[in-house]
Amino acid sequence: MVKQEVVVKNQTGLHLRPAGVLCKVAMRYKSKILFYLQGTEANVKSILSVLSACVKEGDTIEFCCEGEDEEEALQEMIRIVENGLGENT
Repeated sequence: MVKQEVVVKNQTGLHLRPAGVLCKVAMRYKSKILFYLQGTEANVKSILSVLSACVKEGDTIEFCCEGEDEEEALQEMIRIVENGLGENT
């Protein structure tokens, strides 16, 4: 299991479009991918789970990946969040 924190830079947080990007990328990996925000756990492969976490700009989320490709999955999750999930930040 690998973990790392990242700050969400998107001005509107993880609304539908960036949450969809996050889920789509997560689905490429076999590992279980979760993130945690203030005691809330979200399954990154579930759009509803990600949206229900109500992530806002400036929130720090901790990704946790577990499985055969966990290192690659974690690196990609951090990279796409830091790059704004396809939106201008």
